[in-house]
Amino acid sequence: MNMDEIMEMLAFIVYLCVVLGVGIFFFIKGRKDTGDKSYFLGGRGMNGWVAALSAGASDMSAWVLMGLPGSIYLLGMGQVWISVGLLIGTLLAWIFIAPRLRRMSILADDAITIPQFLTNRFKETNPALQVVCAVIFIVVYCIYSASSIVACGSLFNKVFGMSPVYAMIGATIIIMVYTFLGGFNAVCWTDFFQGLLMLMALMAAPIVAVIVMNRPGFTPAAEVVTPDHYYNLLSSGQFDWTSMKDILSGMGWGLGYFGMPHILVRYMSIKSEKEMKKSRLIGSFWTFLILGMASVVALVAHQYLGASLSADEKSLVFISMVRSLFPPLLAGILLSAILAASMSTADSQLLASSSAFASDLYKPLFRKNASDKEMLWVGRGIVALIAVVALIIAMSPNCGGIMALVECAWGGFGSAFGPAIILALFWKRFTHKGAIFGIIAGFVTDALWYMLFSGSVKSLTVVNTGIYEIIPGFIVSMIVAVVVSLIDAEPSAEVQALVDQAAKPLDQES
Repeated sequence: MNMDEIMEMLAFIVYLCVVLGVGIFFFIKGRKDTGDKSYFLGGRGMNGWVAALSAGASDMSAWVLMGLPGSIYLLGMGQVWISVGLLIGTLLAWIFIAPRLRRMSILADDAITIPQFLTNRFKETNPALQVVCAVIFIVVYCIYSASSIVACGSLFNKVFGMSPVYAMIGATIIIMVYTFLGGFNAVCWTDFFQGLLMLMALMAAPIVAVIVMNRPGFTPAAEVVTPDHYYNLLSSGQFDWTSMKDILSGMGWGLGYFGMPHILVRYMSIKSEKEMKKSRLIGSFWTFLILGMASVVALVAHQYLGASLSADEKSLVFISMVRSLFPPLLAGILLSAILAASMSTADSQLLASSSAFASDLYKPLFRKNASDKEMLWVGRGIVALIAVVALIIAMSPNCGGIMALVECAWGGFGSAFGPAIILALFWKRFTHKGAIFGIIAGFVTDALWYMLFSGSVKSLTVVNTGIYEIIPGFIVSMIVAVVVSLIDAEPSAEVQALVDQAAKPLDQES
């Protein structure tokens, strides 16, 4: 390892020590508070800044630093529709979903997980809905967490030549330890700092690159080859089916926000209406900047790096720019943003899946009288178990890579839970059975479309439609949930009243 690599490694070590320090701090601080509400939801005490950046950072995994810039760098502006869809989805979720979900989760017997909220929303004692949700959580989160672990392996392999396997194992241990120790508070506070680091890195790289390119004598790393329609928002250069597929699929990503559990619980954790308004502004603006700067990085890299990166290397755009523009120590700090993006998503996913198991499977099915302390330790044990399963998926030779894993998990959650959350918050006639059948129908439709009609599983593909599976999954889930609810008996007046109560601030906050 040369001196430059040593300096980069030093920056990474400092960053990881800070992350672990946060986990240890909240472990010591919270030793007397052994409740699962504190561990899984931070006691509903998150301030606006922390909640907003934590929601954003847990959402924007390593794909925003590797996958998105790589796709735009290689193929052009026709790939930005994912960013557009995500931005619209973020705005709609903060405006319409966040305030109502927070209020209704409190009114629904102070629910601390999404499955618990959906069950309590209907005043149900039958745990069937919780169990269905928890099973889907655990399956999908193992896939989702694997994407973050793969990103860490790619980063250390590129920067230090380290074996991706060892890098993935090390990243898994770090994530697991600080999530295990500090719970929701540790996850949110590390996400807060990681969100700032991600934004700083994405802003610094293109600004410095433009300054360098304007100096006399600058030449790109390789010849700049600009394909036809590169700067056209229509990927084919005209409004045809190819462009329409990209637009529809990109916009479809926005549907995921209505059903993404690790983002929804951030809304539930905010301590007041005042902080909610602050979070809405901060979170929306942060997402706009992150997505916008990721696109700018790609376009600047097209001129700065030229055609030096092949299609197989496109995810290394940000890494290549940073390492060539900045001195080693500073480059190491900025490249830690990729670790930040990976870890801020993985920790949130581990915590959400462990809370689903402990609160929605273990307690209702196996230990109805489990104490708060027992639930806390069961949750921590599941953090470790799911982290190991995600690591195994990440190390599999058949793993599809960062973007494929994220796309698969995002579609699964959005299809299954998005319609259920919307209907639970806004439709009085929505029923418990409607929620169960809608969630199952959305998840199954998404999985079948992924295998048969998306081209992702070549051996099973019937027709490659090019349409992201979240779109048919979301539509089928919504239709089934509505139809079953209309067939089912009307909910009680008490249950229906929750919708009206959640439409306005709670009495103690008005």
